[in-house]
Amino acid sequence: MVVGLGNPGPQYEFSPHNMGFLVADRFAERNGIRISRPEARSLVGTGEVAGDRIVVVKPQTFMNESGSAVERLFEKYEMGPANLLLVYDELALPWKHLRVRPKGSAAGHNGVSSVIRHLGTDGFARIRVGVHPGHPLDSGKDFLLSPMRRDWKKDLDELCDLASQAAESVITEGVEKAMAKFNRRAQGLTEEDQ
Repeated sequence: MVVGLGNPGPQYEFSPHNMGFLVADRFAERNGIRISRPEARSLVGTGEVAGDRIVVVKPQTFMNESGSAVERLFEKYEMGPANLLLVYDELALPWKHLRVRPKGSAAGHNGVSSVIRHLGTDGFARIRVGVHPGHPLDSGKDFLLSPMRRDWKKDLDELCDLASQAAESVITEGVEKAMAKFNRRAQGLTEEDQ
């Protein structure tokens, strides 16, 4: 189950806090999956990646209650935390940086905290997509919920593709190989940018 975290509604569509939704959409598009079916307070799409059945989810509960939707979907699809790949924005990482991890704390992210609380574990894979702008912020919350800067939108397409490739790598090759491939690309979108 690939779960992208975000907030529903057009006012949040291109906010930094919605990177999880944006990556889920790109992942689904790359793999011929439509995320359109309402289930368990989420939008859901199903398909296959490399022969594995995949459920792609965008919880519609707002960020802080994402875990309730994930928990209900786990029950419905008879899955557990070992089947989860959570994709979300990370204010502790600079814009365009990715970090694939096999598990970990919420590190202050309310959506991740909700998922951990509802599942009773932090033992699930995740892709953290960096959104820090590289300068001090008066309010992280205001920044995360505001529309993205115009210059970021130029990079957004490539960043969503890169994060989608990382998700595909986690599914087809495992977390360790995905970490080796994608965590090294710390300076930009492609190896040429390093």
